[in-house]
Amino acid sequence: MEKILVTGGAGFIGSTLCEKLLDSGKEIICLDNFNDYYSPEIKRNNLRNCLKNENFKLIEADIREKEKLSEIFAKEEFEKVVHLAALAGVRYSIDKPQLFKEVNVTGTLNLLELAKDKNLKNFVFASSSSIYGVSKKIPFKEDDSGNPISPYGKTKKDGELHCREYSEKHNMNISCLRFFTVYGPRQRPDMAIHKFTDLIENEKEIPLFGDGKSQRDYTYIDDIVAGIASAVDKEFKFEIFNLGNSKTIELNYLVSLIEKELGKKAKINRLPNQDGDVPITYADISKSRKMLGFNPKTSIEEGIVNFVKWYREKSN
Repeated sequence: MEKILVTGGAGFIGSTLCEKLLDSGKEIICLDNFNDYYSPEIKRNNLRNCLKNENFKLIEADIREKEKLSEIFAKEEFEKVVHLAALAGVRYSIDKPQLFKEVNVTGTLNLLELAKDKNLKNFVFASSSSIYGVSKKIPFKEDDSGNPISPYGKTKKDGELHCREYSEKHNMNISCLRFFTVYGPRQRPDMAIHKFTDLIENEKEIPLFGDGKSQRDYTYIDDIVAGIASAVDKEFKFEIFNLGNSKTIELNYLVSLIEKELGKKAKINRLPNQDGDVPITYADISKSRKMLGFNPKTSIEEGIVNFVKWYREKSN
């Protein structure tokens, strides 16, 4: 049975991935530090199903603690790593750039250094569409090295550069996956769809930055997880892949879908554009289709129905 280390495994994407990998017959070592960026209780709840599985093991540790990581790498006989652990949030990164660098860059280097000596089959790194910044090349293609405009985006770009360096120097198989605005059940409460749903449901104002015409490539969690699972199974020397829905959705339309599903009208507080925000994200997924068999199936309309259903069930 193949054993895989998943860092950040208690989070929104990580816990959903752990469940999928367990269902496909893998053994999972989940590493998470349960930081308080949002409620650690939410993350513990995400793992309820996984903890019932005898092929799942949870280890509480921080990727900045290299000594602790060294012990885990020495003791646990895993063959692959999926590195999802990171501090997220473009706006939060503007307030805490040094902290983001410590976690997202130093933490990634710690894992790469230990993975190098373990002779692993595969290392999968969670990157981000934030790398592209304000790009004139639309849709975004992987050969665009990008020009991130937030500390968060810069840390993900640095992570990719370190992955490339380790792949070339140490003959490691590494895939970097650029995620595009992931949403769905278990989404972090600070992210737009979850936040808007909560505020509209409770008849509170939603903060809408700009004129509402910004566009995002919203990608449903099940589609993202299918893409990650494919990258885990396929071993590439070094590749970068976009994982997006490859459709752009305007913010105003997104709000209208949430309103429709909740059966409530949003109270909108219009605010100026925020630092670090980009006008559009749009993934070219032709490479991912060809090499990963990546084929997103969930439309934004269907995804919002699923999300609101989950939101109301967990709220009751």
